[in-house]
Amino acid sequence: MAFELSAFKVINRFKPHILMILVQICVASVYFLTEDSFNQGLNPHIYVTYRHAAGSLMMFPFAYFLERKIRPKLTLAVFLEIFLLSLLGVSLALNLYFASMKFVHPTFMTAVVNTIPCMTFIIAVVFRLEIVDVRSPRGIAKILGTLASLVGVMVIAFYKGPAVPSLKGAPIHLGTNSVHENWLKGSILTVASCILWSSFYIIQAFTLKKYPAKLSISAWMNCIGAAQSAVYTIIVQPKAAAWSTTSGIDLWCIIYSGAVSSCLNLFIQLWCIEQRGPVFVTIFNPLTTVIVAVAAYFLVGEKLHTGCILGGLIVIIGLYSLLWGKEGDQHCIKNQKQSFPACEEQKKPDDHALTLSETDIP
Repeated sequence: MAFELSAFKVINRFKPHILMILVQICVASVYFLTEDSFNQGLNPHIYVTYRHAAGSLMMFPFAYFLERKIRPKLTLAVFLEIFLLSLLGVSLALNLYFASMKFVHPTFMTAVVNTIPCMTFIIAVVFRLEIVDVRSPRGIAKILGTLASLVGVMVIAFYKGPAVPSLKGAPIHLGTNSVHENWLKGSILTVASCILWSSFYIIQAFTLKKYPAKLSISAWMNCIGAAQSAVYTIIVQPKAAAWSTTSGIDLWCIIYSGAVSSCLNLFIQLWCIEQRGPVFVTIFNPLTTVIVAVAAYFLVGEKLHTGCILGGLIVIIGLYSLLWGKEGDQHCIKNQKQSFPACEEQKKPDDHALTLSETDIP
């Protein structure tokens, strides 16, 4: 019985960590599925539109019934904030990211995208959403952990090293996608999408304080994001024939991505942001690079270079360091909550003593 209670406490304490690791595994699975669909001709911008439209259809029933009694009133100000969130993190950021795939190589995109934790960390410090005490070991661990994760991702992207022989008879075979190099245009699109994503995570923290119905926010963001993406896609792809999906893999890709990325992952991220803040959510992003590299070696048969292994170890060390620093924030919050009632109790006797002494004055 005691063992079960201790195990439950450990699971409950590390629930956000477990959920965010699950999110990165889901993101990696979506990566392989979408890559195969894009190689077979699925337009990325149409994919974004259909994916979030499917996500909204799946999420709205859960939001309506499960949050019917606890959902606050949706004011115009909150709706406009959700509209901005949809624009930043759903429609614009994803479409810019997929547009950059035509101009730069995936290694460069991976390196830039994994700087989102650093960008989010800096923005969070500016808006005082993140506590950084450079005089404490945990504050230093946050800074060093962020830098270590960035260094690890750079090692994965730009240092190959000797190759580990690929496995024979890989169960999955993916086609190759052509890249027309335009470094300036591609880098601008990639960096812009990362800045939008960082801002997206920060604004979510403020929106959740005003409108804490996470399922409803997810449903609205999917619905509004799908509409915004449709407008963008019509501008860049006006041909009606491109909107038809004849391949079975395309249909399953849209349904799976809508259920996993647009519904499950988005809800988990909102919950974790509410519990631990936006920086906590983004620091797990580099794990996707490691998971994709390992899965590509065992499942797709791609070569695994020692630079990827070394970079993955550095990412894990940096992630552990940053998480250790973040745990200090939770202890500080708990101590503050425990000290406030004590302070109130200490004030009451003093006030009472003061009133007694005043009444004794002739």
